Amino acid sequence: MTDLPDLRQQLPLGLAPRGYSGTIHRLAAGQAQSTLPSDELESRLIELGFVEGARVEILHEGIVARDPIAVRVDNVTVAIRRREAMAIIVA
Repeated sequence: MTDLPDLRQQLPLGLAPRGYSGTIHRLAAGQAQSTLPSDELESRLIELGFVEGARVEILHEGIVARDPIAVRVDNVTVAIRRREAMAIIVA
């Protein structure tokens, strides 16, 4: 099998619209505008199930500024702020 480049568009989950579904490619906690230190943010996201290869789907957005968002991660639904979701790179 050859190593083909991944042609799917990668984006932060925080920019994805309601109804988006994709796969987590990596965490980039240093890129998020979170009030948490990047290592703590990454640890919390992993504890919630945001790990490489997990399937994600945005189910709902808050009324004010589309925040927070309800995200299904594999078979679990969690709510997170969009600024923390910016650390989750999906495609």
